[in-house]
Amino acid sequence: MIQQRGNFDWLLQDLAKGVPGIQMIVVLSADGLRIARHGGDPDTADRVAAACAGLQSLASAVASEIPGSDGMMKMVLIEINGGYFYLMAAGPNAYLAVLADVITEPGHMSAAMGDLVIRIGAHLTTPPRRNGQTV
Repeated sequence: MIQQRGNFDWLLQDLAKGVPGIQMIVVLSADGLRIARHGGDPDTADRVAAACAGLQSLASAVASEIPGSDGMMKMVLIEINGGYFYLMAAGPNAYLAVLADVITEPGHMSAAMGDLVIRIGAHLTTPPRRNGQTV
């Protein structure tokens, strides 16, 4: 786990207030480390971030098999009994994940996430790491 960046708090709160049904928002690095969260507890957010690293890797592998694709994952949506899981690319080496209940409308959520990524894209970018150190 890494220290949460305080400058994300109000932006994540805006997303949570703007889309009904959000349970948790996690900003993570490509290697699965939590950068920031809104809602839920820190341990759950860390587990979600770690799982997202594997999910984005799988999605990118599948994307590379689509003719004409650049192999880059843009968004993953998983419908789960009781809700939805969203994972969106948010810049080089950064992702935005949202867990939401069933009242959330997927089109509204993806648009709101896209707007958030545009507003804070440069801040969501995380440098690559090697052996636990920024390179």
